[in-house]
Amino acid sequence: MVRPFGKKTFTVDVRKSIVRGHELGAHPKILATQFGYSSSQIYRILKYNRDNVRRRLQVAGLHGRRPVKKPLVSLKNRKARVEWAKQHLSWGPREWANHIWSNESKFNLFGTDGIQWIRRPIGSRYAPRYQCPTVKHGGGSVMVWGCFSDTSMGQLKIIVGTMDRYVYEDILENTMRPWARANLSRPWVFQQDNGPKHTLGHVANRFQRRRGDLLEWPSQSPDLNPIEHMWEELERRLKGVRASNANQKFAQLEAAWKSIPMTVVQTLLDSMPGCY
Repeated sequence: MVRPFGKKTFTVDVRKSIVRGHELGAHPKILATQFGYSSSQIYRILKYNRDNVRRRLQVAGLHGRRPVKKPLVSLKNRKARVEWAKQHLSWGPREWANHIWSNESKFNLFGTDGIQWIRRPIGSRYAPRYQCPTVKHGGGSVMVWGCFSDTSMGQLKIIVGTMDRYVYEDILENTMRPWARANLSRPWVFQQDNGPKHTLGHVANRFQRRRGDLLEWPSQSPDLNPIEHMWEELERRLKGVRASNANQKFAQLEAAWKSIPMTVVQTLLDSMPGCY
């Protein structure tokens, strides 16, 4: 079969040779010199080949899609995660009672880091009502630490500066422990991820001295922690609410945090087996 590309025609074998040469790394200009054609004709052949491949893939149901992003988990940590899941698969509300779930999270003063979706008519892409306004450098953010249990929402603590070992130990001693003593019966179990500031010997020794239990936690498993869903709930409750500074943003976060009903917590804990 002969197909025209400009004034000259290309046989199937010639087109295959051009495509093959390009796949092997040959530049279109080099291919043009090699086969005696213009660069524009070579570019048209390569474009036609790409378009044809794309059409055939779409006919076969293989459409282009954005891949789902997930944390990179090593084989060792995958095995540890599976083992942890097996040990806790049959756990229910009774077993998860008196467990304290904790973590830190960042909240932007303006907008969100997540993907936003809208539905708009064709041709209205630049209409103001369908735009998401942005500010330079994201407008700043607030880092907070929080915790909760099956019976009570813990305190939300703003983190000023870097969250290092000393800041974390201060939070445990002056924020988490007073709340736990007032709202939970002994013994309670504290959950934290395996971040460096969490796993330092000083932190572990502190729990031993205070006769507190730490929940064994598999590395690289943020999706197992129900507090991650609580951060999403907090984000939803403040959707569209703007703040002019960090203090105002934290006040909004704290008020929304306190307003979350315990039914949300119970739903999250009931869904734990489905997470692993």
